[in-house]
Formats: sequence, C-alpha cells, structure tokens
Amino acid sequence: KIAVFVSGNGTNLQALIDAVSRGEIKAGISLVVSNNKDAFALTRARNAGIESFVLSHKGFEIRSDYDREIMKELEKRDIGLVVLAGFMRLLSPEFIKKYQNRILNIHPSVLPSFKGTHAIKDAFESGAKETGVTVHFVDEELDHGPIVLQETVRIEKNDTLEKLEEKIHAVEHKLYPMAVRLFVEGKL
Repeated sequence: KIAVFVSGNGTNLQALIDAVSRGEIKAGISLVVSNNKDAFALTRARNAGIESFVLSHKGFEIRSDYDREIMKELEKRDIGLVVLAGFMRLLSPEFIKKYQNRILNIHPSVLPSFKGTHAIKDAFESGAKETGVTVHFVDEELDHGPIVLQETVRIEKNDTLEKLEEKIHAVEHKLYPMAVRLFVEGKL
C-alpha cells in the first residue's frame, strides 16, 4: 500500500495514478497526505477515488510531533511505501527511521548537483549544459540518500526556464512511476 505526500499541483501524483490505472504499478495508492488543504493534488486524489489526509504543519512547534500524527494515519492503513511528490516539508529523523528504505523522493536535478527547492532555476542560471532528474531513497540529509534512478536533461541554448521545467517534468513523470514499480516488484 502506497501513501503519496503532496503540497502542490500534484503532477507527479497524477503520473503515479495513471501508471496504477494502466496496470504498470501492481499496487494501490491508499492515501494522499498533504500539509496544504488548498493543494490541487487533493482534487486529483478525489477524482481518482483516493482517500486524503490533510494536516497543516502550522501549530506544531516540533517537527516530530507533526510527523507522529501522520505516522498514526499511515499505521492505520498499513502503508508499506511513502512517495514524496512535491511535499515541501522535511521529515523528522523519527519518521525516516520508522520508514527507512521505504521513502522515495524525486528531485529535479542529477544529484548531488543542485540540491534544494530551486534546483531547476539554479541549474538554468548556472550555465550548466545539463541537469536532470533523480529518484532516491530518503535519509536524514537534504536531497541525499541511495539513488534509485537518474536521467539527464540537456539544457539547450534556446531553452527558457519554462521550457527546461517542461522537459524536467516530462522526465519526472516517466521516471517516478518506473521507480515505484521497481520498488513494488522487489527489485530495489
């Protein structure tokens, strides 16, 4: 059983929903978790008939207290894999330890290059010739952990930031379902 964590638009969630519905991923998305009640990803989940759990991180002074509330919901549903799809919160060491080697993240660069929340913009502005996408297991360091899949994306001279974002997202929508499928099949 898979839980997908989201904070925003949810295009990677949609790619995963589509892959499940096509039978490419032989597991179900049991829960979508969000810290943002206005995330469009929640509409995507509702349209797919997937249960959502929304809990704002505001009002929690300690990150682990927030994570414990989420873990209770995951335990109720016997979640075996956590997939971070634009979830804009760092997970506590307690959460990471409980789900060690069962938390996947996708990052819009070829790690270890361009860590952080502005990776596409940082790569574009750096003058780099390429960037890409990384799917990795989450550990306690930011944008770190064992790499599952990577694919490079060329930054062409005539690319705009928006064009590069489109190219990155297209690779993400292919790579993330592939990584989840490999996990579900026990191949990671």
